[in-house]
Amino acid sequence: MTEEAAAAAGAEGRPVVRLRLDLSYDGREFSGWARQKGDRRTVQGEIEDALRVVLRLDRTPELTVAGRTDAGVHARGQVAHVDLDAEVWAEHGRQLPRRLAGRLPADVRIWRVRPAPPHFDARFSAIWRRYVYRVSDHPGGVDPLLRGHVLWHNWPLDLDAMNEGARGLLGEHDFAAYCKRREGATTVRTLRELRWSRRRDGVMEATVLADAFCHNMVRSLVGALLFVGDGHRSPEWPSAVLAAGVRDSAVHVVRPHGLTLEEVGYPPDSELAARNAAARRRRSLPSAGSAAGCC
Repeated sequence: MTEEAAAAAGAEGRPVVRLRLDLSYDGREFSGWARQKGDRRTVQGEIEDALRVVLRLDRTPELTVAGRTDAGVHARGQVAHVDLDAEVWAEHGRQLPRRLAGRLPADVRIWRVRPAPPHFDARFSAIWRRYVYRVSDHPGGVDPLLRGHVLWHNWPLDLDAMNEGARGLLGEHDFAAYCKRREGATTVRTLRELRWSRRRDGVMEATVLADAFCHNMVRSLVGALLFVGDGHRSPEWPSAVLAAGVRDSAVHVVRPHGLTLEEVGYPPDSELAARNAAARRRRSLPSAGSAAGCC
């Protein structure tokens, strides 16, 4: 049992089990991941409400997620955790994925629910997140069957120039020029991978992998590199913007529908406790911030 679950068990007087949920969703009709006040539809709200109903709980359980996606952003490999009474899990666990499939709307699915290893935290245990942004530069537009997941860019794109521009952004930097600032949060991130490839159907994919992302970071990076790809800026321009350290009005935040959270990486179970401590410690320092942001 995790430290957090043990504390909850002590407070309530009942044993608690932490569950890992692997899930995906089509973000087009959601106002992002996080539950919000009012009638705005969110992924967290849909799943928490479904859990409350199918498990017949008195209170709505609270999910913790690896990466809080923005409105319109999709996820194929999202991870969350929830703490439940061990008795509830023992009674309903075997049928839970099937029962959730019957309750949840068609644009969100829970693929696997299982007890998490000791010290697992969907947010603080994560060591990287991988996103993919998809773009088509076909002069006729986007395949109608892909239009909800692929951005149309109405200029031919030079793949080599975009990859050249991307290389200057790799490593640990202050990405303030590519992030929407949030009070008390740092914009220092380690960008491990940023590369473009073209599929056989012509769709271009930007694979972006980092320890964490600050707000609008992926979509801003993609916007800058599209300007390089269509010849409006040189391959040196994105790294010059990064070095300036301030928002550049020429860097456009591209639309969210082309972005998908593909995968979240975690260390071996034996390293989870150390990872949690390190992640939480960094959040208290001026040079580190939240590990949960997106896109």
